Amino acid sequence: MPNNIENLIVHKLVKDQHGAATIELADAAINITPSAQRLIDHLHKQYADRPGKGYGKFEEDEDNFPMPRYVSEYFIDHSTDYYSFSQDLMRHLMHRAGKEQLATGGYVLIAHVNNGVSDFLLVAIVTEVVGTAITEGLEIVDSVHLDMSNLRVAGRVDLTAWQAGAERYVSFLKGRGEVANYFKQFLGCNDVLVALQETQKLVRGLESFATEQHLESVARDQLFEQAFNYLDELGRNGNPVSLDAFANRVWPDSPDDLRAVLAFDELQLSDGFVPDRRAIKGLVKFKGASAHWKLEFDRRGLRNGDVRYDQDSNKLVLSNIPEALRKELLEELNDEHDQV
Repeated sequence: MPNNIENLIVHKLVKDQHGAATIELADAAINITPSAQRLIDHLHKQYADRPGKGYGKFEEDEDNFPMPRYVSEYFIDHSTDYYSFSQDLMRHLMHRAGKEQLATGGYVLIAHVNNGVSDFLLVAIVTEVVGTAITEGLEIVDSVHLDMSNLRVAGRVDLTAWQAGAERYVSFLKGRGEVANYFKQFLGCNDVLVALQETQKLVRGLESFATEQHLESVARDQLFEQAFNYLDELGRNGNPVSLDAFANRVWPDSPDDLRAVLAFDELQLSDGFVPDRRAIKGLVKFKGASAHWKLEFDRRGLRNGDVRYDQDSNKLVLSNIPEALRKELLEELNDEHDQV
């Protein structure tokens, strides 16, 4: 979808690690030029493609977390113009950054974008990097430009979803914990995680990935089994999952392909939750029930012939019955025969 820029401004946060924070404010919003459009398009793609985001909603305490009040004044009440709105955000960002020793400054891009379906607010802190350029006279010179490939601090508020009463509409890059935490507080984001729900979303994302990759049954089972073993170990030890590490572990040949699926906006998969071991059983097991039976078996059983499904008769055939179960079944059948 196109990123139609409604408003865009760039201010500057000045801060070194362990230092005080100050701000330098622009004189006015930026005219929307092709260069500005390319910048926002690139920034939006960088943000959307990054896994490891946190998701949540606004904190209710607007005195300590005033972002929803600022957004309401600009986007809903229209009592504040965009420039004044951006100044409010910068003063609050300076306050939050000043409390975080490891926070560093940079150019602060604040963009109000509409993609034809939703309005959203995108805030990112980007830094400069020195590259190399060749002049018209074929001289080699330094070239200073924005380091968009190393985006570390950014967040987004889906304004349309917020107005519609969605459960989660604020997102941010988690990155380093300390920096992510201060920026999360700046956004006023409550990202309390429900491990079961997040694990279920991770399983859905993995299933979608397997489908998109057109994996054959054996390859699909291997992928799911690797994911199950890794997540089960994390859950058993109470360790959080990193989506970057997860992609590298279970799909090492092309981890970026898996990351792209897990980063999909509609999935809203958070990073840093402890896997719920109940939710990952479906990766390696099938289970079902009728009025008279319950059944659970490993996916591998379908591959090695222990479990066979006859589509024509709609029957499951089980082989290699354990001796103890075999004896119980025979005893039950003999008892019924005697009663007859």
